[in-house]
Amino acid sequence: MRYKLGEKKGMRTAYGETLVKLGKELPNLVVLDADLSGSTKTVMFAKAFPDRFFNAGVAEQNMMGMAAGLARTGKVVFASTFAMFATGRAWEQIRNSIAYPNLNVKIVATHSGITVGEDGATHQMTEDIAIMRCIPNMRVISPTDYYETKSVIEWCARNEGPVYVRMPRRDTETVFSSEEDAKFQFGKGRILEDGSDLTIIATGEMVPEAIKALELLKEDGIDAQLISMATIKPIDEEMIVNSTNDFIVSIEDHNIIGGLGSAIGEVIVDHGLNKRLLRIGIRDVFGISGSATDLLRYYGLDGESIYRRIVEELRR
Repeated sequence: MRYKLGEKKGMRTAYGETLVKLGKELPNLVVLDADLSGSTKTVMFAKAFPDRFFNAGVAEQNMMGMAAGLARTGKVVFASTFAMFATGRAWEQIRNSIAYPNLNVKIVATHSGITVGEDGATHQMTEDIAIMRCIPNMRVISPTDYYETKSVIEWCARNEGPVYVRMPRRDTETVFSSEEDAKFQFGKGRILEDGSDLTIIATGEMVPEAIKALELLKEDGIDAQLISMATIKPIDEEMIVNSTNDFIVSIEDHNIIGGLGSAIGEVIVDHGLNKRLLRIGIRDVFGISGSATDLLRYYGLDGESIYRRIVEELRR
């Protein structure tokens, strides 16, 4: 295995730390939050640069309008809240005020996916990739770990146009050893392991779980390729098309409708590829309350469950 799992570190923490670093380098960078800065970690920026931080309160729609206005004045704008509120409550403002005029606003949403845990279905956002992916001009990114998050946020700050970045609440195992090791390439998948029996494509916090599944597959003599797909829109079509394996497995902490699996399926259809696709994710149901660990197991998204599902499919 080219990449080994390391200590657990928070992507949210990486976000806050990188904002502070960028704030020192980019005087035109501003940050907005919707009264959740302690949770999104934008509080780090607020403490370092109080004159460039704006708390919109529990008014996410207004926050997106404010972000659009600030971007019109030439600011590099980061706007943050939970994924549920960013993409659900403020969708119209994102579409019409940010994406339609193609403004330089970076929407960084925390607490995505099922692992929000005990907060339950109302806060477990498993539809956000689909919601953002369908908006023209919007790029969609789901970083792999703490180090790649730092590189992603750096890229966002230095490249024009709207971006949606999602990250989980919980700390996750690191896949990379440093920010340089995790250097983000927009629109490009990253091969973590080569294999000739099947291709696993995972995104975000599912990459560590995919690595665990890969190790179990190896014990069974199954040779799997593993790709980390941080950029979901635009997806790396070339990497999917050039994969020599006929069986592809997508893994995501998101509804299987409209997310990573759907994006891969679209590439398969558009290019007329003769490939079988197994989509592993939330199977079009709402979440339930529970610990992140228990919920991953319940929805079949932990490494062992992923392994068993792949083996079951291979035996069909």
